[in-house]
Amino acid sequence: MTPEAAAARKAGVELRELQEISDFDRVFHLYDDIWHPDPLNAPVSVEMMRALSHAGNYVAGAFDGDDLVGASVAFLSTPIGESLHSHVTGAVKKGAGYALKLHQRAWALARGLTTVTWTFDPLVRRNAYFNLAKLGARPEEYLREFYGPMADEVNAGDESDRVLAVWRLTSPQALTAASGRPYQPDVPESACRGLIAVEGRPVARVAAERVVLVELPEDIEAVRRADPGAAKAWRLAVRDVLGGMMDEGATVTGFARGGYVVERL
Repeated sequence: MTPEAAAARKAGVELRELQEISDFDRVFHLYDDIWHPDPLNAPVSVEMMRALSHAGNYVAGAFDGDDLVGASVAFLSTPIGESLHSHVTGAVKKGAGYALKLHQRAWALARGLTTVTWTFDPLVRRNAYFNLAKLGARPEEYLREFYGPMADEVNAGDESDRVLAVWRLTSPQALTAASGRPYQPDVPESACRGLIAVEGRPVARVAAERVVLVELPEDIEAVRRADPGAAKAWRLAVRDVLGGMMDEGATVTGFARGGYVVERL
C-alpha cells in the first residue's frame, strides 16, 4: 500500500483531484469555515481554483463519505519542471491534512517534480511540528511581513512573518516521515536553548553553541486572544532569534523539545 493510501485509510477519507465548479465551491466554503477571512481576502477563489485545475495544477479534496473534510490547492513553481508551490491546505478531520499532503507528494513525484514548497507562520507550534516532523520538510528562508496585514480571525492583529518550507520529496527526512514515523533530528547534549518561555513570555539568550533550540509558545493563537502584548513579544523574539540565525546561514534541521533545532555551519 502506498503511503498516501495508508494515510487515507487510517484517517477514514477518500482522496481525489477536483475538477467541477461545485467541488471548488465546497472548498471555498470549507476554507471560510476554517479561517473566517475577510470576504474580500479569501485564501483562493472558486474561479482561481477552476483556472488552476484546468491549467494542470493541483486541486484536491479529502472526503468522509459525501462530506468534504479537507482540501489542498497548489501550483507549478520555479525551478520549472522541478517544484510545486502548495498555496493552501486545510482540514477539519484528524489525519485528513496529512493524507492530503502525501497525496500531493505522490502527485508531484508522478510528474517528475522533486520539491514542494509552502509558507507557514513560524510561531504556530503544531504547524511547525507537522511540517518538520510529520512531513520531513525544512524551513529554508525567513520572510518578514510576507503577506502584509491579514484580516482573517486567526491572524488579525499580528504581523505576517512566514518561513518558506521546502519539502525535498525523496530526502531521508521525507522518506522517514512518509513511512509514518515522524522525523526527529539528533539533538546533542551541548545544544543551547537560545529562546525560552519564562512565565509565558519569551526570553532570548546569547547562544554561541553550534546547535541552538528556539522554543515556541504552546498555543500562540490562545496567547493572541489572552495577551496581545505577549504575542507581539513572541513575534519579535522569534523574528530576531530564528530569523537572525537563518539570515546568517544557519540551518533548521528539525523540530524537537517544543522548538526548532537550528545548526550553525
